[in-house]
Amino acid sequence: MKEVLLLVVLSLAFQLTLSVSVFDSQSASLLPHAHESFNISYIQMKNAASCSYLVVISTSCSSPRYTTDQISIAFGDAYGNQIYSPRLDDPSSGTFESCSSDTFQINGPCAYQICYVYLYRSGSSGWKPDTVKINGYNGRPVTFYYNTFIPRDTWYGFDLCNNAASSYK
Repeated sequence: MKEVLLLVVLSLAFQLTLSVSVFDSQSASLLPHAHESFNISYIQMKNAASCSYLVVISTSCSSPRYTTDQISIAFGDAYGNQIYSPRLDDPSSGTFESCSSDTFQINGPCAYQICYVYLYRSGSSGWKPDTVKINGYNGRPVTFYYNTFIPRDTWYGFDLCNNAASSYK
């Protein structure tokens, strides 16, 4: 009986350590996924520009040389604070060329620790981001690892807020 109890306690401790270490390092290494029900109108309603965020997006070397697609981003925290930028790209300036990094300053509502990010691609060129790093107002920088092509006309990314909420409340 003592061995079983010890095994349960060690298992719980390992799971807690694993979930805390993911957010301590602030690197989201889970696989991105599609979010079919992402509500843009809600984001636009809440988008009161009061805080500034630095977003660095690195494009993979296996992405097309350049993209003419429209790229949008939405990110936020576990408390409903959402930041949305409807168009990051500027094809004439070389934004999102392969093997490059682009930096954006995005204004939006003040959020706590950023725990989700979704990218949206509209167009036919294709685009493969490598990483998205967000320097938040009220939290530590977080990096989300994509390294996959973004599907067309779909919000695609990460939502780690269920895991993060207990760590940041």
